[in-house]
Amino acid sequence: MNVNVEKLEKNLANITVTVPDTEVIEAAITKAYHKVKNQVTMPGFRKGKVPQKMIEKQYGVEVFYEDAANFLISDSYPDAYDEASKEIEIVSSPQIQDIQLERGKDFVYVVQVAVKPEVTLGEYKGLEYTKTDTSVPEEEIDKELERVRELNSRRVPVDGRAAKEGDIVDIDFEGFIDGKDFQGGKAEGYILTLGSHSFIDTFEDQIAGHSVGDEFDVNVTFPAEYQAEDLAGKPAVFKVKLNDIKSKELPEIDDEFASEVSEFDTLEEYKEDIRKKFQERKEAEAKSTAQNELVAKLVEASQMDIPDPMLDAQVQQSAQDFAMRMESQGIQFDQYLNLVGQTPEKFLEDIRPHALQTIQQRLVLEAVAKAENIEVTDEMVDEELQKMADSYGMELDKMKEMISDKEKEGMKVDLAVSKAADFLFDNAVGVEPKEEVKEEAPAAEEAPKEEQAPEEAAAEPEA
Repeated sequence: MNVNVEKLEKNLANITVTVPDTEVIEAAITKAYHKVKNQVTMPGFRKGKVPQKMIEKQYGVEVFYEDAANFLISDSYPDAYDEASKEIEIVSSPQIQDIQLERGKDFVYVVQVAVKPEVTLGEYKGLEYTKTDTSVPEEEIDKELERVRELNSRRVPVDGRAAKEGDIVDIDFEGFIDGKDFQGGKAEGYILTLGSHSFIDTFEDQIAGHSVGDEFDVNVTFPAEYQAEDLAGKPAVFKVKLNDIKSKELPEIDDEFASEVSEFDTLEEYKEDIRKKFQERKEAEAKSTAQNELVAKLVEASQMDIPDPMLDAQVQQSAQDFAMRMESQGIQFDQYLNLVGQTPEKFLEDIRPHALQTIQQRLVLEAVAKAENIEVTDEMVDEELQKMADSYGMELDKMKEMISDKEKEGMKVDLAVSKAADFLFDNAVGVEPKEEVKEEAPAAEEAPKEEQAPEEAAAEPEA
C-alpha cells in the first residue's frame, strides 16, 4: 500500500491511498458478492445460490464495486492514517474525495482531512487577571452551621397550641375557582413548613392560628404570571383540614453539637475546619476563573486558522458529550430537544461558537506547553491512574490494563494542557476589580422602584 500526503490551503490535506494488491481487491469483490447474493434472484437458481460469475455476466462486475470499495477503505485506512500521521496531525474524520476501482488495476482513493493548525502565540507571560475575594466572612461560617443545624433538627409533636410560623403541618386541601375544582388543586397529607413561602399569596399565613382538626377556608389569588395560564390572576378558595402540627427542635450550637456532627471535640475546631474548607474551595474557584480569563486573553492575542472539518468534529463531540450528560440524568436527547422546542440542526448551530472556543483554548495551551517544554512523565500518568483506580475501588494494575497506550498518550497531553494553564496563572499579574461608577439619577427625578415579583412557588394547587 502506498500513501501520499498533499498539503492544501486552510489547514487541509489530501491523502491518496493506493492498494496495488489485485488479490486483495478480488477478495473484496467476492466479499461484496457474499453480502448481496441473498438479494439476487435468477431463473433456475434458488435465492442466495446464484454464482458470482452469473451475476457479473448479467449485471457486470461493477455491481459489486461500491461495497467492495467500502470494504477496501475500511481495511486500509487505519494503516494509511498511521502512515500519514508521520507527516501531519489529523484532526477530523476522513472525507472521501475520489475512488478508482477497476478489476485488474490498482485500487486508489483520496480522502481529505483537516490538519492541526499552527498557533502563533501572543505574549503569554505577565497577562493580567481580575482578583477574586477568597476571604471567608464569619457570616458564611454561621450560615453553614445553621445549615448543619437544620439537617440535625428533630420534629416534635405540638400539643395545646395553634400552628405558627416555623411549624411543620400536615394538611389536606382542595381548591376551587368560581365554585369549581381544578386539576392539580387537591392533595391529602401534604407536608408544609409555615413561612417557607412555597405556596402562593398568603396561603401559609392563613393556616397559622389554627389547631389540629380545624377545617377552614383559605382565600388566595394566583399570580398574574402564574405558569398555568388558566389559573393566572384568578381568586381561589381552598378547603383546608389541619391534620397535624410539629415544631422543629434545633440543637444548640456548642461543643456537644460539634462532636456529634463532625470529627472535632470543640465548636472552635469545627468552625476552623469549615473556614479552611471554604477557603480552599474559594481559592480553587478563583484560580479556575482567573485561568479562564487568562486563556481567553491569550486566544484573543494569538493567531490560528481553524479548518471547518475540525470545527465540525468538535461540534459533534460536544453534542455527544451533552447527550450523555442528559442521559445520565434520565433524559433522552430527543426528549430534551422537545422540551426546549429546538431542532437538532438549531442545537448544533447554537453550540458551534462554544465548540470553536474549546478548540482555540486547547490549541493555545498546547502551544504554551510546547514553548515552555512542559513534560509529563509516566509517573505523573500513574498518579492520575491511581486517582481513577481509587474512585472506582480498583487496583492500579487492573486500571492500567484497561487503559490503552493511545489513551495514556492522550492523558499526557491533557496533563500538559493543565500544567500550561497553571503556568499562565503562575506567571500572570492579579489586579483588583474596578469599582463600578454608578450614575446618580437627576435631582428632579425620582429613580423608579423595582416591582416586587409575585410569589410563584409551585406545589400549592399542584401538590
